[in-house]
Amino acid sequence: MFLLNSNNLQELTSYLQQQNWLQNNEVVTNAAKPGEGNMNYVLRINTATRSFIIKQSRAYVEKYPQVAAPANRATIEGKFYETIKDNETIKNYSPAILGIDAVNNIIALEDLGEANDFTFIYTTHQKINAEDIAAFTKYISHLHNHFYKKVADFELSNKDMRALNHEHIFIYPFLLDNGFNLDNVQVGLQDLAIQYKTDNALKTKAKEVGEKYLSNGHYLLHGDFYPGSWLKTNNGVKVIDPEFCFYGHAEFDVAVMIAHLKMTHHSQELIQQIMDNYLQPSGFSVSLLNQFIGIEILRRLLGLAQLPLQLSLNEKKVLLEEAHQLIINF
Repeated sequence: MFLLNSNNLQELTSYLQQQNWLQNNEVVTNAAKPGEGNMNYVLRINTATRSFIIKQSRAYVEKYPQVAAPANRATIEGKFYETIKDNETIKNYSPAILGIDAVNNIIALEDLGEANDFTFIYTTHQKINAEDIAAFTKYISHLHNHFYKKVADFELSNKDMRALNHEHIFIYPFLLDNGFNLDNVQVGLQDLAIQYKTDNALKTKAKEVGEKYLSNGHYLLHGDFYPGSWLKTNNGVKVIDPEFCFYGHAEFDVAVMIAHLKMTHHSQELIQQIMDNYLQPSGFSVSLLNQFIGIEILRRLLGLAQLPLQLSLNEKKVLLEEAHQLIINF
């Protein structure tokens, strides 16, 4: 397997020429990480005339090599971009796919230029404006409603990535002893978590919602629709990293979006704007939406995938209570 390496430009040039991603006389002049990623090894490739992005997925999470992950996730991401490339609305929010190397789990993508994601909302008091929220709502509304399949697409069922996500969302946070001391995140959080880890009714509901997540649905989902996947560029907002995509239940994408706005104290009016503007596909369940919202809040506060939230212990307590009610009461 060819492994990307930013330190060997000659080897990179040779590889990219073999893939026909470079012209014969085109050479790599620089290769560097475009930003801090979690899952994959990503490089911005510069030549004398242009730049583009290449991404490789390996059998582990790049940021946490001890965590195993499906090695073909970059290929799945590439297939997502190929699926949506003829749809003008979704295409305008996405980088263009330039090539897929399924043998080495590498894809080449359009470089969206210097950009910032929206994770600033976790560490500052800044909020996402209504215009950008409207754009992201339009994206998922269009994605869910224009890529309906009566029978879920086998290639984009993405069962291995879903299984990985399922473990971290629906199982790990509810384990009484999972080897992760939440007091290392914030003193007092471990004790706060005990009542949720020992709540059998809550765990039963979480199991039911988790089974819903694992079941196939009719709508193409981004699968990881949170502020780390949203970019602000010179050409407007974009959505990246659909490696968790799958044909499933549309409520999941909407719920993840809303959960992260709740955890960063965005206004209820802004959240209502999402519900007013999102075109609900047939069979959309507000009850399932609320349960997914609660699960996402709970897993982000008590699970391994921690966010740099600037919240007091009491603020987390209030959020956990709300999450509990959303899961139990629907």
